[in-house]
Amino acid sequence: LRRRRAAHRTTPPEGHLRESRVIRSMTGFGDASGEFEGVHYFLEIRSLNNKYFKASIRLPEDLQGLEPVLESELRRRLTRGTITLVGKVSDETASAAYEINHQALSRYIEQVRKTPQVADGTVAMDLGPLLELPGVLMPPVNEEERLDKARGAFMKLLDEACGHLISMREREGLLLLEDLRGHHRIIQERLEAISGRSPAVLVEYEQRLRQKVEMLLKDAGFAAEPVDLVREVAMFAERSDIAEEIARLSGHLQQFEQMIEDSAERPLGRTLDFLSQEMLREANTIASKSGDAEISKHIVEIKGAIDRIKEQVQNVE
Repeated sequence: LRRRRAAHRTTPPEGHLRESRVIRSMTGFGDASGEFEGVHYFLEIRSLNNKYFKASIRLPEDLQGLEPVLESELRRRLTRGTITLVGKVSDETASAAYEINHQALSRYIEQVRKTPQVADGTVAMDLGPLLELPGVLMPPVNEEERLDKARGAFMKLLDEACGHLISMREREGLLLLEDLRGHHRIIQERLEAISGRSPAVLVEYEQRLRQKVEMLLKDAGFAAEPVDLVREVAMFAERSDIAEEIARLSGHLQQFEQMIEDSAERPLGRTLDFLSQEMLREANTIASKSGDAEISKHIVEIKGAIDRIKEQVQNVE
């Protein structure tokens, strides 16, 4: 099989992308062409986003029997995405000529001659349309042999085209990775700020409560009972305690970082999507529990970063 690659296509150094990338995009394109025993074969593969694996294979009508084996190989190499494979064949050799079944053609001619209009000379008999009748033209080679040749050629080309497509997915994956790292960094920084701010919120609440109660009771000649203040502060602390949510969100962030940095984890798309939903759930709970303006500001930025993560992981295989 002699393979011809487009002049503009460049292949990265051996192992470069495979060592540096950890996630793949679902968007990509790859093609390959070559000649096998004088027959030219062409194959291209395109992939787009999809939650699941969905393959659409387009082959010449007489080669559609190869669709299952090609789909099986695509499924082995690609786990997610809408995959479109197009295969074409061009045979310009003499062996491409179909054979005429002379017995079948003679039988058709005999029947046509018996037609009254042809028999009396009103209509001339044209052999051209007769060649299109069932059974007149036969494939130039044995059906099984022809499929075997096409299968061997397409499988080699599929391997090459998949290699190009996966390389493109990996390059896109590197860009996705950098973007996800940036959003992860934002969430981590804002969460650390919230964790540092949280104890001060309780102290400030106690101070405000004490000042307010003392001001209200001063004119009435009463003094605030320390026990009552402590009880009220304790109730506020219980209502606004976000330590558990901070711990869970920190755990999600740690798991997220491990997944995108660990090349052993693959595919990641669905898991990252689920994890980002859990992160958003914890952020919403923190927002509902805390009434502090500074914490609320950080939560808005965290939720914005999580939303962007949710958008990006839809592109991850």
